[in-house]
Amino acid sequence: MILVYIVASLVGIIILFFIIKLVQLNAGNKKVAQELDSITINKLPDIGSVNRLSILPLVDFYADDDTLKTEAGVAYLIKADDCTILMDVGFNKSKEHPSPLLHNAKSLNVSLDNIDMIFISHLHLDHVGGMKEQKQKQFSLSQGPVSLPEVPVYSPVPISASKWNPGPVTEVVTEPKVLRKGIAGIGVIPRNLFIMGYTLENSLAVNVDGKGIVLIVGCGHQTIERIVDRARYLFDLPIYGIIGGLHYPIRNGRLMIGPFNLQNIGGSHRPPWNGINETDLSLSIQTIKSAGAQFVSLSPHDSSDWSIDRFRNEFRGTYHDLIVGKELHI
Repeated sequence: MILVYIVASLVGIIILFFIIKLVQLNAGNKKVAQELDSITINKLPDIGSVNRLSILPLVDFYADDDTLKTEAGVAYLIKADDCTILMDVGFNKSKEHPSPLLHNAKSLNVSLDNIDMIFISHLHLDHVGGMKEQKQKQFSLSQGPVSLPEVPVYSPVPISASKWNPGPVTEVVTEPKVLRKGIAGIGVIPRNLFIMGYTLENSLAVNVDGKGIVLIVGCGHQTIERIVDRARYLFDLPIYGIIGGLHYPIRNGRLMIGPFNLQNIGGSHRPPWNGINETDLSLSIQTIKSAGAQFVSLSPHDSSDWSIDRFRNEFRGTYHDLIVGKELHI
């Protein structure tokens, strides 16, 4: 009898949780819809261009060799001419020191002393260094002392450097903004998610001379459709490349608990039984094709192998695997 009561209580708690989340989801979706209707974005002036662009994944789900550490998180080292950007700082799920980010940087002979800025795409644990960091609105490169230059940190929400890497001061950037010659943030686009709730995410845009705009995306919670629409409005330039996370955990994901695909459940603005699906992926592929992108690379940290295979097949000749340790050159 006691077991029956325990089971009934657990079922009741789960049902209550889902009811609360569905109420929050409905309210959050209405808020986002209102914000999207009222957003006024000013077109950016000529942002200039860079001659060379490279993206080196330092943290992601797959690696170029087995000496590098992997996880369902993101950190990219971006070099645009003489400007070096660290975009996001990984997950560090096991709370290690050195973290996967530091381990891989050392293995790849990358010095973080030479970065010129840090760009945080959004305040989720797999991009700011862990759950504690997300809750405390901080970012940590590791769970031990890390020396960082006092470079600008651009974030879509207020966030501070943790005690492990003090020094950098954050500037909250919500509007489109030129960060350096040829480099801009496209401005935040809101989305409400079933588990993660209200989310503001920003993406980078780099204008490569003679080619066009390369969009570098953290998770793509904004949806690629809205990212492309924003870029088309901001720049009178072709969209040449789309690189990074676009969040397609279809037919599996990187955070599975038994049969439950947590990335799919938590990464949609719809209830979990109507989460991210194959129709969404097909529509996004058509959006990227319509944009005319000539360089496509999908992060495996939040997209399944099935989704990546779809991208490889759909973008033959223009698709490039995104792997830790393998530098992408534009």
